[in-house]
Amino acid sequence: MDLHGRYGRLAALRRRAVDATDPKPTALLLPGYTGSKEDFAPLLDPIAAAGFEAVAVDLPGQNESEGPDDEDAYLPAALGSVVAELVGKLAAEGGPVVLLGHSFGGLVARAAVLAGAPVAGLTLMASGPCELPEGLRRQTLDVGEPAMRKHGLEAAYTMREQLDAMAPPQPGRTPALTAFLRDRFLRSRPAALLGKARALRTEPDLVSSLARVLHTSGTHCLVCCGEFDDAWPVSTQRDMADRLDADFAVIPAARHSPNTENPDELLATLLPTWRSWLAA
Repeated sequence: MDLHGRYGRLAALRRRAVDATDPKPTALLLPGYTGSKEDFAPLLDPIAAAGFEAVAVDLPGQNESEGPDDEDAYLPAALGSVVAELVGKLAAEGGPVVLLGHSFGGLVARAAVLAGAPVAGLTLMASGPCELPEGLRRQTLDVGEPAMRKHGLEAAYTMREQLDAMAPPQPGRTPALTAFLRDRFLRSRPAALLGKARALRTEPDLVSSLARVLHTSGTHCLVCCGEFDDAWPVSTQRDMADRLDADFAVIPAARHSPNTENPDELLATLLPTWRSWLAA
């Protein structure tokens, strides 16, 4: 299904809530830098079975969603305004909205709340307080941007594959999945990839600002990550949760994507937490 956003079509996957009272709460899920709505496929049916409308989107300019040819439009603050508008529409259509952002999507979710998104709760998953720290993921961005600007998306993705080969092997990486990951990268707008990459290397620490908004509005917050997260360190995310006065959870047997690496354990954290927020 598609939703409509500021820049046109927002591609989405949606599962209707099962056995929920009206109005039904919505869980809106935002993917990371090179991610897409499909990253949340293991979560959608269980979330719907728990009584939520489950909505996962491609962010503007990402995969199958439309977006402008303007790198600044893909910085977290700009995308956050788009998401805030979407949250407002979803809340007007039904019940309360809980917002989850994965990795770069967490920076966007944070910006949406700072922009006034009327959420009942915020989940920051495998995301951090500011720019990516030094490491392989940061190195991939550093070398990928010049390649993308000079040689295009295919050259940048080939370089990314070469760097990924230096990382620990990822279980479950089938040839079909490998082809899908490449295709969705090449479907994305270059401006989107470049703008988001810039943000991941320059985003300031806005945790104090977010903490004030959460406290003033009485909005609940959860920070969670895989126990072996290789983007922002677990200790950094734990500290962010403390600064936000938020709940914190570590998902076992997961790295940077608990949604695909250990969805059952992730759901065992998300669903009770979200239910408690709505019952408060």
